[in-house]
Parts: sequence; C-alpha cells; structure tokens
Amino acid sequence: MDRRFKFLMIVLALAGISWAQQKPAASHPAAKAATTKTESATGLPSEALVNAFMEQMFGYDSSLSWKITSIRPSEAEGLAEVDVTIQGPQGGQAQKFYVSPDGHHALAGQILPFGAHPFDAARKQLEETINGPARGPATAPVTVVEFSDLQCPHCKDAQPTLDKLASDAKNVRIIFQNFPLPMHDWAMKAAEYADCVGRSSGDAFWKFIESVYAAQSDITAATADSKLTGFADSAGVKGADVAACAAKPETASRVEHSLELGKSLDVNSTPTIFINGRQLTAGGIPYEVLQKLVDFAAKEAK
Repeated sequence: MDRRFKFLMIVLALAGISWAQQKPAASHPAAKAATTKTESATGLPSEALVNAFMEQMFGYDSSLSWKITSIRPSEAEGLAEVDVTIQGPQGGQAQKFYVSPDGHHALAGQILPFGAHPFDAARKQLEETINGPARGPATAPVTVVEFSDLQCPHCKDAQPTLDKLASDAKNVRIIFQNFPLPMHDWAMKAAEYADCVGRSSGDAFWKFIESVYAAQSDITAATADSKLTGFADSAGVKGADVAACAAKPETASRVEHSLELGKSLDVNSTPTIFINGRQLTAGGIPYEVLQKLVDFAAKEAK
C-alpha cells in the first residue's frame, strides 16, 4: 500500500466513511454555495445541504470531490438515505450515509453532526465552557481543544504533533483540557497538579506536562505526589504550593468540570481534539492531515 493511499484512508476515516478505491476529480463547486434551504419538497435534506455537509467533511483536501447520486427515504422509517460517489487521485467509490429525522445527525459508520455547519454547536459549547491553559494568539481563527490524560500512553505519543502545530502555526490557539480516565490510578492526581501549574504559569504548564509524559512509565500511585511536585519545581513554579493547591476541593471541582465538558461532547477516549468544534481522535493523525484541517478551519472562519 503506497503512502498516498494510506493518506486517503485516513482522510475518509476522519469523516466516518470507509474507503476502497478512487479516481482523479476536481473539487465540487456546488458545495461552496451557501444555502438556507435545508429540506426539499419531500421533507428530505436538500442537495444543497448535503453538498454543504460534504464540503465541511472533505473540503480541506482539494484532491477529493464527490457527486450526490440519490437522496431518498430509507427503509428505516424517518431516516433519509444519501448515496454519494467520492472521488480522489486513485479512483472513485460509492458510499452511503443516513440522516436522522431531525436533520441534526448523520450515520456513516459512526454518528456525526449533520448540516451546513455541523461543528458550530460543539464549537460554541467549548468557547463558553473551556477552563484549561492555552497557548497561541487569543485572536487566532482556529481553536484546538485537546482532551488528554497525563497517564495515557497515546496522549504522550500525540503530544509532539500538537507541540509542532503550536510552534509552526500562527493561526491556531491550543487549549488543554484534563480528561483523566478512571482506569489510570494516578491520572486524577496528575490532572489536579496540572490544573494548579496551569493557573500559576502558562509557560510552566507546557514544561510540566512534557516532564510528566517523559517520566510516565516511572510514575506510580505511590510516588505520584513527590514526582509531580518535583516536575512543578523544574517547570519554574513552587512545587510545594502546587501540591497544596492540588489537594484543595476547588481544584478537584475544576478537573471534574473538564471531565463533564468532555463527556457532554461524547469524548470517551484520549487523546481527543476539537478543531473549531470538529471532533477527532488525535492519536495517529499525520501532521500533514492535522495541518490541512487547521488551514481549512481558518479559511472557513473568515
């Protein structure tokens, strides 16, 4: 399997649609048109609405295009059945997805938000409720919200990619939200320390989590307090003060707020990121794909 084919499989997986084989085509011009008409005369989603949805899902990759072949009632009562052909550098493949009766969700191997602006609701909720440390310009057109667990090996593996994005991209602001998983025995404690470090110093926070990830395999529930205190000292804040802060009920409440926020947005694994509200599993996303998604979100935000 060549590198380009692997890339395309990842692209389609991001949209919840499986991949077989594709052929070259130009981008779809109809998807660029704004529309306020959400349903056809039959009560089904209109072709313009489906095109707008597909543009949000695939528009970040100019080598991909699509053609809607049918929009009809499904055998399952209330669902609309949508058939599309997705085209790319190696061929074309017919795909199918279903739209819920309320027009808010699509089913394509997983449940996705549906509409001309499917990620706006999650984006707005995040803007109103995030409480984690941030880096990048406050006025950046793209906000990447990262839900991570400091004891999670996949989060450790994904962090360098997000660090590179923060370093390279001038159009993105990255916000860290604690999401300690219950099966990890020192993750909650690490989240509490991280919350306190983040409130003390934004610069220190990123140094702190880098140290925690680097020592992840050496930390145990029994040694977590002493090691986390030391990492706080090394990051440039007073470790004893951070340890005292981490033990306060208000800190546990802040971590719980972050957990509840993630759960309300269907976060159930780490690392999970949101790019202007678009939810993705961060582990395994190539940097080039992440960069395209950010650039596309910046363009859409203008």
